[in-house]
This record gives sequence, C-alpha cells and structure tokens, in this order.
Amino acid sequence: MPVEEFVAGWISGALGLVLGHPFDTVKVRLQTQTTYRGIIDCMVKTYRHESLLGFFKGMSFPIASIAVVNSVLFGVYSNTLLALTATSHQERWAQPPSYTQVFIAGCTGGFVQVYCLAPFDLIKVRLQNQTEPRARPGSPPPRYRGPVHCAASICQEEGPRGLFRGAWALTLRDTPTLGIYFVTYEWLCRQSTPDGQNPSSATVLVAGGFAGITSWAVATPLDVIKSRMQMAGPKHRVYRGVLDCMARSARQEGLGVFFRGLTINSARAFPVNAVTFLSYEYLLRWWG
Repeated sequence: MPVEEFVAGWISGALGLVLGHPFDTVKVRLQTQTTYRGIIDCMVKTYRHESLLGFFKGMSFPIASIAVVNSVLFGVYSNTLLALTATSHQERWAQPPSYTQVFIAGCTGGFVQVYCLAPFDLIKVRLQNQTEPRARPGSPPPRYRGPVHCAASICQEEGPRGLFRGAWALTLRDTPTLGIYFVTYEWLCRQSTPDGQNPSSATVLVAGGFAGITSWAVATPLDVIKSRMQMAGPKHRVYRGVLDCMARSARQEGLGVFFRGLTINSARAFPVNAVTFLSYEYLLRWWG
C-alpha cells in the first residue's frame, strides 16, 4: 500500500487547518450558541472578550490529530481508487477514473476517517465553545484546561463512549459529502485541463476551493446537528438521537437553523481546500 498519499494528506491537512481554524471557531459557536446575532457579532464579541487567541481555541490538538485524520482520508481515498482502477496517483490524469469510482473512493475515505475524527472533533468543539477569557486572578477557570484534560473529563463523566458522541451524525455528514467533494474536484480539474495533462496550480486551487464550498453546502445541515449533539453531555442530555435533534431544532428555531454557519463555512472552505489540494498534489508530484 503506497504511503506517500498518507504523508501528503497529513501535511496538507495541517496547512489547511491552521488557515481555517479561526473561521471554524466562529462557525461552531454560531451553530451551538444563541447569544450571537451573526458572524460579525460573534467575531467582535470573541475578540473583545477573549482577544485574538479566542479564535484559536482548541487548535493545538487538531494540529496533531486532525492532520492524522486528513492523512487517513486522502490515503484511503487514493488507495481505494488504486484498487478500483489499478492506476497510481501519478497516472490518473492520463487514465482518469470514472466519476462513479471517484465517488465510491471518496465515500470510503469519508466513512473510514470518521472513526479517527469523532473523538478529536468532539474535543475541538467542546474547547471552542469555552468563551471564558484567559485566566485572570479571581476569575473562574474554564471547565477544560486543555485537550488532554477535556478528554479525561469526558471519559470520567460520560465513559469512553462519550468521546464518540455525535459520531452517527458525523458518519451521515461525511460519507456522502466526501464522495461529492472529490467528484467536484475531479470534474473541475478535467474541465480546465487538456486530456492526459496534469492540472495547473491555478486549476488545482480553484477546483479545490469550489469542491470545499460544494461539500460544505451539502454537509452544513448535518454539521449543525453533529455539533449540537456533541455539546449535549449526559448531565444535560436534550436529544435522544439524530432525528430527535433535527426535529427539536427545527421546531424551536425554524428550518433556517440547519443552514446556520453556512456563510462562514463557505468563506473558510475555499482557501482551506484550495491550499489542501495544492499542497497534496505537489507533494505527490515531488515524491513521484
């Protein structure tokens, strides 16, 4: 099994994460809290109350962990495509796979990565929702002191299964969405590239960016449900499952709740996925 795809996925995932984390923090807060009137209000309140560092809460853990998840996604995707077509990554532009094969490989990568992503994403969301400013004399400390303490607290209070809270919604979000993600990228690259040639840097950037926007447009409703279920621990459990969470959210806040965070998701998705795909493609070309 080629390992270059896993390494390239790791590095490209880390680069994309650093670029997109402040947007992700705003997105998570908009989806799980009702104290903000919109994106600008959330950004202003976060900056005033927590300084610039508030936008980077929960990032240190994903730098090490989410990069691994991205490695699994791209590695499984590329190796599944290799198994389906017997064509290596370096050869795939000369002998392009069918879009059905790309979709199957993307769905497979999305399904497998969920089992790596679920605990890391849960911890990230819990840390991002801590709105306390940095510790000051006399001020109450935040509930979680960091990612390790957060993980330990969840295991102690909710059991090891607590780390996988929201995993079913995450599976429903990522499995089809990542199939669409890779199909969109492949289609846009092929439309802008002569047959048999590698896509240019500009093509990869644009295709990667629009693939990110397309996938998040599809994923946002279940992303809202996933984030809400992750924040609902056993002491304040309000949802019995994915369908119950969807029904309660729609009944209390209207259908618009399922698109909360879509604008910030789209703004984040273009640069993050453009950089992710560009670094991934060029790392593999360099090693090839």
